[in-house]
Amino acid sequence: MSFEVAVNRLANARSLAIITGAGISAESGIPTFRGKDGLWRNYRAEDLATPEAFERSPKTVWEWYEMRREICAKAKPNEAHLSIADMENHFDDFLLITQNVDGLHTRAGSKKVLEIHGNIWKARCMKCKNVFEVKDVPLKENPVKCQCGSIARPHIVWFGEKYEPGILEKAIDFLSKTDFLIVVGTSGMVTTPIYLAQTADEAGAYIVDVNIEPSLITGLADFFLQGKAGSALPHLWNKSKEIRK
Repeated sequence: MSFEVAVNRLANARSLAIITGAGISAESGIPTFRGKDGLWRNYRAEDLATPEAFERSPKTVWEWYEMRREICAKAKPNEAHLSIADMENHFDDFLLITQNVDGLHTRAGSKKVLEIHGNIWKARCMKCKNVFEVKDVPLKENPVKCQCGSIARPHIVWFGEKYEPGILEKAIDFLSKTDFLIVVGTSGMVTTPIYLAQTADEAGAYIVDVNIEPSLITGLADFFLQGKAGSALPHLWNKSKEIRK
């Protein structure tokens, strides 16, 4: 299908869902931390983002997250983040589902957000399970501690862990009813976005995949919008908004 069809379908959509991955934040200067480019002090992300690694050395894990938090603190929401926040203002029925933990969507103004992998600016107590914000850069203490005095971990879904109870169910419930889905900057290497996109597809939603190159999502999409999210997504939205008015 053509770009014009996608524009018109979005302009006339009743309900809008968006799924975002690392690609949208890469344009803000936040690199991915997986694979050969994810090395840090001879560690891979897969070696640090685990409950076992935290049990062995919570200080080392927090040092790694300290490095990531410094990068995230310097980053700013790009035009794609801002467009998504603007979309929310034009749809009563809206949900943003993000794999990203950097908090850029909320900084851009998004409110209806499901952060399915957690948030790098939050910590969770190992004992009382209290979740609280940790905004200090650099950290005031390492490892971070809860008010109860116990050690806290980053509030992130690590390798081998299950999602927060109920969060995927919320996403699936919305996607099973939406009529338009935009997937932005996800390769599909993590299987959850594919599963979520399939849910929307089975419900008859029109799907647009926005990416710099074809991904594992592209085959499900009705339209593949190739390009950087920071330019391609605002172009799609601005054209649709002109008609929507």
